[in-house]
Amino acid sequence: MTALQVIELFAGTSPDGEPVVERLQVRINEDDSCQLVRSPAFIKGIASGDTIKVDKDNQQFELLKRSGNLAIRVFCRGDSVELSDRLTPQLEKLGGELDMETPRLLVYSIHVSCGFDKIEQILNSVCDGANSVWYYGNVYDPQDGQTPLNWWQDILKPE
Repeated sequence: MTALQVIELFAGTSPDGEPVVERLQVRINEDDSCQLVRSPAFIKGIASGDTIKVDKDNQQFELLKRSGNLAIRVFCRGDSVELSDRLTPQLEKLGGELDMETPRLLVYSIHVSCGFDKIEQILNSVCDGANSVWYYGNVYDPQDGQTPLNWWQDILKPE
């Protein structure tokens, strides 16, 4: 198994206009592509297990292959520990993983084959919309935030 490396990708700009960079753990493949070890917190359009090609000059990336994982980001007003205690076991039962936990943010990866309805039912049962809110990181077009990317349709197609 190859050792984990850390890459930096452009995640957007801060409210004061400064560029924001997210550091991601990856496995570097023989062809110099990278496989994500965890779903990112702020970079949209990719999830754990996806393979990307990185342009190191401008910290941009090209998606080469999807893993089938959904990236789910949960933002909290208060401490995320109680939320994590309620959410993580339910998502783990479906095969999901908690990729990142900070005091105000949880990031999960879960395979799309678990079903949007089942995943959203769990998230909506725990997140109240006022003190905690969740978003998919790789379901909607990163530009408009609304147009479904539909990458999961091939994965979910009956054999």
